[in-house]
Amino acid sequence: MKYRKKPVVIEALQYDGSMESAAKIIVWSDREINVYPNGILCIHTLEGIMEGRPSDWIIRGVLGEYYPCKKEIFEATYEPAE
Repeated sequence: MKYRKKPVVIEALQYDGSMESAAKIIVWSDREINVYPNGILCIHTLEGIMEGRPSDWIIRGVLGEYYPCKKEIFEATYEPAE
């Protein structure tokens, strides 16, 4: 069987690897996110700890969860919403 993803509007911020970008994501998400010296974000998700890297998008899902998404996958899956 085939399935189509339901249209859903999400919130997301793109991480550029800078401390300013990391701080913005931390404030926006109101979650514990660690930033390693190499610029990798450590994000606590519903599925465990995931790493966010520069150019990744950090997504707030429909259940209020946060997780990183690679830029290429984000651009293929999402488009701006009103």
